[in-house]
Amino acid sequence: VEGSELFWLNGKSQSCSDSNEILTIKWTRVHFLYVNQPKGVVMKNKYFLSLIASVITCLWLSQEIMAAKGIYVPLFTYRTGAYAGSGIPNANGMSDYLNMLNERDGGIGGVPIIVEECETGYNTKKGVECYERIKPKNPVVINPYSTGITLQLIPKSPVDKIPVHSMAYGLSAAADGSVFPWVFNYPSTYWNQASAIIKYIGYQEGGMSNLRGKKIGFIYLESGYGREPIPLFEQLSSELGFKLFKIAVAGKEMQNQSSHWLKVRKEKPDWMIMWGWGAMNPTAIKEATRIKFNMEKFVGVWWSGGEDDARPAGKAAKGYKS
Repeated sequence: VEGSELFWLNGKSQSCSDSNEILTIKWTRVHFLYVNQPKGVVMKNKYFLSLIASVITCLWLSQEIMAAKGIYVPLFTYRTGAYAGSGIPNANGMSDYLNMLNERDGGIGGVPIIVEECETGYNTKKGVECYERIKPKNPVVINPYSTGITLQLIPKSPVDKIPVHSMAYGLSAAADGSVFPWVFNYPSTYWNQASAIIKYIGYQEGGMSNLRGKKIGFIYLESGYGREPIPLFEQLSSELGFKLFKIAVAGKEMQNQSSHWLKVRKEKPDWMIMWGWGAMNPTAIKEATRIKFNMEKFVGVWWSGGEDDARPAGKAAKGYKS
């Protein structure tokens, strides 16, 4: 068998081919081990330890073959569901970029990039299933594109020694590499964004001291992503003296926020901050215009700043910023 090793297990053969699938072998006795040598076939009768050695060799060879083939970069995508409006552009952009590197540069350092998508639907459980499925293929990095999935993978990454790149999302505290050496959230965090928005509002009000007594509303997706900046907002509220009121939007309510914005109209906030995603963004902007909220004082997180987020509200959305 040229270019590979073949071992026989109770009359059934398994080959160390270029397959990316990890081998699961339940037999406890090896009858014959074939090794391709110029002098012919070497046959040995071995028991369980020989089987273990053979499996390890096979897995090692599979990894070596894969490493020689390219750099494996899985893409966690959500092209379907209520978050597809945000997920499709992200998936297309990352796929196009990695494929461009292959076509323009031959990959990275001359080694081609192997791109494979795994659809999560922005569902944490499906995201963890994707991770477990691709883990044996030795990914160079995982980019979950979901704070909920990221939070589940953070304790797994140091054990599996797979870096997690939660690019400007995920757990803000993971920026401390001394505590989270396997998680990277460059170039920024949600706490950075939250503090920047409050600083912007303070600037618009003529100084941070003028925030005292102001009322700031925070409407957010009820998820790990949406809840991430709340501790910082609450701390800044205490330090700077503004009143914070929060409105959570459940995933199933993203496209029906009329009751949420009736609360906003009742509270009469000076400013509104949105931490939205997917279908929540355009719905919130339309509802804000419907209650005639001052769009100049409506600020969204960077994930709420797509053209398709503001376009459905038309000219009435003018002034909204992210």
